[in-house]
Amino acid sequence: MPLTYWCEQAWLPGGVTDGVLVEIEGAHIVQVGQGEPGAAERLAGLTIPGLANAHSHAFHRALRGATQAGGGDFWTWRERMYEVAARLDPDTYLALARAVYAEMALAGVTCVGEFHYLHHGPGGVPYDDPNTMGHALVQAAREAGLRIALLDTCYLTGGIGVPLEGPQTRFGDGDAGGWVARAELLAAAYEGQPDVEIGAAVHSVRAVPAEQMPLVAEFSHHHAAPLHMHVSEQRAENTACVEAYAATPVEVLHEHDLLGPRSTAVHATHLTDADIELLGQSDTHVCMCPTTERDLADGIGPARALYDRGAALTLGSDSHAVIDLFEEARAVELDERLATERRGHWRAAELLTAATGRGHASLGFPGAGQIVPGAWADLVSVRLDSVRTAGTTGLEALVFAATAADVHSVISGGRRVVTDGRHRLGDIGALLGEAIGRMR
Repeated sequence: MPLTYWCEQAWLPGGVTDGVLVEIEGAHIVQVGQGEPGAAERLAGLTIPGLANAHSHAFHRALRGATQAGGGDFWTWRERMYEVAARLDPDTYLALARAVYAEMALAGVTCVGEFHYLHHGPGGVPYDDPNTMGHALVQAAREAGLRIALLDTCYLTGGIGVPLEGPQTRFGDGDAGGWVARAELLAAAYEGQPDVEIGAAVHSVRAVPAEQMPLVAEFSHHHAAPLHMHVSEQRAENTACVEAYAATPVEVLHEHDLLGPRSTAVHATHLTDADIELLGQSDTHVCMCPTTERDLADGIGPARALYDRGAALTLGSDSHAVIDLFEEARAVELDERLATERRGHWRAAELLTAATGRGHASLGFPGAGQIVPGAWADLVSVRLDSVRTAGTTGLEALVFAATAADVHSVISGGRRVVTDGRHRLGDIGALLGEAIGRMR
């Protein structure tokens, strides 16, 4: 039976519009118009399409607040991350991911791109079902009310020419052929299930030898699936890559057919002018994760230059130092201001499009991210009367004033997930505390 919602304001393709009626049948929008609310359920504030978190490592959420004492850099943080990875099993991963995805839902996220490389048991021994950990992530997303693009990640080496060791052995499949064999089983398990997209990922040039990359690209091409990869997050990564291949990471990916409209370069922080041209001319998406990039002292990537040359922008919360896509969006602009000492690099609509339509498309859900007939029925309503948003108007209210705490209602795929700021699973803070506590 169709459901009708009346939005006090809604962001439609033509802009912010008052008094919008949205009719939903099943998981999709069937009609959008203007009129009086009548018997429709009212959605106060400004309603936008569901947000897409295009880059997530769910288990990194356990590190929030635990890695802030003292100094260090990305590489010292990474050792703490490996300690968490070593302690997870399918049950604890399910509990943690379910709570993390529910936290995302509270922030208005209706689709997550999970960059998944924690595949096997301790010592790299496969589970009876070699995709048990992946299945746990899909179950977690479904229980939290999100669609998921499970970006199954090829991770073969601990550095260029360096074997996996310690907790890293849980990530590896021996070679790209072993990864393909396991990924094909995963793709078959979810074939025809509209809320799950099985994508591919090359962890980085550090973790996948260049000669192995084409097999991952072929999997993506064969399944018309998303293909994501970490790119030039650290200067040390670039240095090692140039020493090994006489080419930058972007150039290596280009030479092995990993760039293109279905591909996403994550971070893309330390690029040459030639790298920017290659990413832009190939129509590769670029996923910026500013709250993680600043938390790990990675640096500020050339987001605007990439966008101007043709690379579509998406956003992710990555390590989940913060889960707030409004913060990620405004950080893209604010970081550009710090780097250039100028204001006004991005319009609010451009940044919000990165968090909605472009993000969904990069995850294999092109029919999401807009409030139009035929689209996924994702409606996220944000308060405009909180202490943060009172007195603000338009999309600027969301991108430059709101936080995740201002999201009061989330409808994901036609199902009510968040009502009055409360998730259907209950107290998500308690679920997070319990899940992280089980790992200590």
